[in-house]
Amino acid sequence: MKAHLALGVLIARGISALPSNVLTERAAAANGTVTYAGVNIAGFDFGCLTDGSQDPKKAVPPVNGLGGPDGAAQMSHFVKDDHFNIFRLPVGWQYLTGSTLSSTSTLNAGNLQKYDQLVQACLRSASTTVCVLDIHNYARWNKQIIGQGGPTNAQFVGLWTQLAAKYKGETRIAFGLMNEPHEVDINKWADTLQLVVNAIRGAGATTQMIYLPGNDYTSAGRFISNGSGAALMKVTNPDGSFTNLIFDVHKYLDSDNSGTHTDCVTNNIDSAFQPLATWLRTNKRMAILTETGGGNTASCTTYMCQQIAFLNANSDVYLGYVGWAAGSFDGTYELTETPTGSGNNMQDTSLVKACLRR
Repeated sequence: MKAHLALGVLIARGISALPSNVLTERAAAANGTVTYAGVNIAGFDFGCLTDGSQDPKKAVPPVNGLGGPDGAAQMSHFVKDDHFNIFRLPVGWQYLTGSTLSSTSTLNAGNLQKYDQLVQACLRSASTTVCVLDIHNYARWNKQIIGQGGPTNAQFVGLWTQLAAKYKGETRIAFGLMNEPHEVDINKWADTLQLVVNAIRGAGATTQMIYLPGNDYTSAGRFISNGSGAALMKVTNPDGSFTNLIFDVHKYLDSDNSGTHTDCVTNNIDSAFQPLATWLRTNKRMAILTETGGGNTASCTTYMCQQIAFLNANSDVYLGYVGWAAGSFDGTYELTETPTGSGNNMQDTSLVKACLRR
């Protein structure tokens, strides 16, 4: 949960191709290294609040040609120097539609073209890189919950149908259906996600990974207790399989799990990742940690390195981790992972260098 967004802050080890079935082709036991490691390339999501609103004018595209930071150079650096192979690309729903919510959530061609520049830069960063499309709206549009009194399921399905149709031919695209749902009826939310999965597969994106987010800001520590696991277990592909349907979880390391403090107090192992690992193993499923972060401080180095080591040791159930965040964040942001320098002379923050890099 990133309270800085609620305040409107602005600011390889790869694989030759995406596995056709991540769940059945992984090793039977953990091999000591998660499949994916990377970082969020933020900016198109700036202006998003936890109530699901966004002022698209506050977006700061991490695209050099659009006046923002050079996200392409950052990703190239992360691939070359840190052996990262996954980047999550947050974007506001309002940005993609030009703040208009039509019956089919029609995309704004100009804004989609701008976002696609970042997507294409991600795909070009390496032939093994996975690029995650992430709608960063907290299961809402302007304070109202999708399918629960707010936007209709059909409108949300329309958004993802268009995105899936655009990227159906690119197997290295993954679909992060929604950032950090909170205070939703989890069973109704699972029904919504089922419709979206059906639509994505029906649009021709039949093999790409789809990330399924639970309640309480996608909390890894509450995934079991709040009913997210039980509800999302029921979401399947149209053929009834679970192929490439991955549970999406988040976890920060500061005192209130908000991701707003530069000091860390926990490695989250006993409270979150060990119980979740046991549950995932029992249910023969996998999860990916698409947001985690801390300050560039000694306490965060200690606890983050412990957390990453645990995920690596349990790589049979944890597919990977993605740090928060680089892109358009600068050095004033508490959890910055944006490298300094430019071009071929970029230097990592201390937390990336100590814990997140491969």
